[in-house]
Amino acid sequence: MPRSVVLIVNHCKPRAVEALDEVRSLIEQHGRLLSVIEADDTENISTDEPVDLVIALGGDGTILSAAGKCMQLACPLLGVNTGKVGFMAGYELDSFRVAAGQILNDAPLLTRKVRALRGEIRSVDGTQRCTAVALNELVVTAGPPYRMITLDVSVNQEPGPSVSGDGLIVSTPLGSTAYNVSAGGPIVAPGVDASILTPIAAHSLSFRPIVIPADAQITITIKSVNANEEAGTTLMVDGQIHDRLHEGDVLSVTQDKWPVEFVIDPKVSYWQTLIGKMHWASAPNSQGITGQR
Repeated sequence: MPRSVVLIVNHCKPRAVEALDEVRSLIEQHGRLLSVIEADDTENISTDEPVDLVIALGGDGTILSAAGKCMQLACPLLGVNTGKVGFMAGYELDSFRVAAGQILNDAPLLTRKVRALRGEIRSVDGTQRCTAVALNELVVTAGPPYRMITLDVSVNQEPGPSVSGDGLIVSTPLGSTAYNVSAGGPIVAPGVDASILTPIAAHSLSFRPIVIPADAQITITIKSVNANEEAGTTLMVDGQIHDRLHEGDVLSVTQDKWPVEFVIDPKVSYWQTLIGKMHWASAPNSQGITGQR
């Protein structure tokens, strides 16, 4: 039976807009298109029948946006990359074009389950102020006026280090190739049930990133912050500003109970993606460098 599909597209991306008509046509030809939704639409998806598959057309940001809707619908997510890298996308446009008939006609799908991180902020008086769910990372970032901040870290109620610097990243394995790796954290392969703690420009030679069990509870107490009228120390969730942080706030991070199921191309392995898109372990490239001895 043809699959019922919700298509999410980022109209701010020219390549996604260019591919929209073709992807819509493929869905209508081989499946059942229920609706087309803008990537930044914050409203919940409302349909009169169950959704079998969400297809996100865009780059990694679009896929991250679509993932929250998939949690709501409890259905798999297939990313079709029209962005610059699209590391999280299961398919490139060319490969989706070839496989669309099988994907949309109820053939078995190869999927990878990814668990998100859930962050909860409590004020100094213990009042819960907000919660957030991140597929890539939760980041405490110093913010303007860009002085060092201080954070106390504990794992499973065991007192840990105090870090002074520009902030701290708590990442999933999926997000390990995003901000985490740029800040010097390790790449963690899919299937490893872990979280990664990576300091940002720590004022220490010995505060190294660490990989811990995914079911561990991480507690970050905000000891000192940056603050001004318009900005300051902030919690970032998958690259989006979420909430201002204040001295005495406590951020608790745990593994979210509901996974997101990503549809992946059986013809492309994780290692191919890591090498092809992230250029992992590539040799230095001297092309175009002349006149040097």
